[in-house]
Amino acid sequence: MYPLIARLILSALVCLSAAPSSAPAQSAPTPLSFGVVPQQSATRLAEEWGPLLAEVSRRSGVSLTFQTAPSIPVFEERLANGLYDLAYMNPYHYVVFHAAPGYRAFATEQGRKIKGILVVRANSPYRKPSDLAGKTVVFPAPAAFAASILPQAEFARLKIPIQARFVVSHDSVYRAVASGLQEAGGGIQRTLEASPPEIRGALRVLSETPAYTPHALAAHPRVPAESVARVLAAMASLADDETGRRLLVPLAFKGIAPAQDPQWNDIRALHIEAIGLVHRP
Repeated sequence: MYPLIARLILSALVCLSAAPSSAPAQSAPTPLSFGVVPQQSATRLAEEWGPLLAEVSRRSGVSLTFQTAPSIPVFEERLANGLYDLAYMNPYHYVVFHAAPGYRAFATEQGRKIKGILVVRANSPYRKPSDLAGKTVVFPAPAAFAASILPQAEFARLKIPIQARFVVSHDSVYRAVASGLQEAGGGIQRTLEASPPEIRGALRVLSETPAYTPHALAAHPRVPAESVARVLAAMASLADDETGRRLLVPLAFKGIAPAQDPQWNDIRALHIEAIGLVHRP
């Protein structure tokens, strides 16, 4: 099955090599850097992504090296400068960095739309978003799409005034709320599910936002289409066997599916910059 998948995906992605690009033609570096948005600590991300990327490298024959950044704003700077060959980025990041420097989506998480969630302590008296009026709510970073932008948009839509504070990562949000340092925080279901049991068990989901296309796996235009196709085929095969499924568990992924740029048009339709939640340089 795997060779057939690889041939089909390679054919589907041949347009990548024909697409216009402002980047100069060059050979893909070996190994390819794979940047992961720092929703969690670098240590946790390395533990979750490192073994998966090693297996994808083995299956694809394309060597991948895990990279992240100390914060989401630094990650954004590195995307803007095209420092990652491949990257796992939030939907808003994808829309911005597809425009420049030209990252192209090739995959996304299978079978899940992304929603923002608000979490409170399990024993919190808060039962609905309006209970948080006038309170401080913590978020990972200004441009964290589902965990920061979507919950703030819902507060704005419902005309509920809050004080937003940013604390670097999803893990930081969950720890702050679970420990009682903060009343509530923004996150996403996937990172909550991937949190340590003692943190996850101390929290309760207060509300969810509407659902959107999830994070993108995207390639810089300098990466050859054949390399992207091989990586995609290997990633898509993970859900087909026990070894691959075991590696998907820490990420709370059911699988990884092929994707194309128009799938993120729902994000573009939000006109996030126009409503004033995020200002790009």
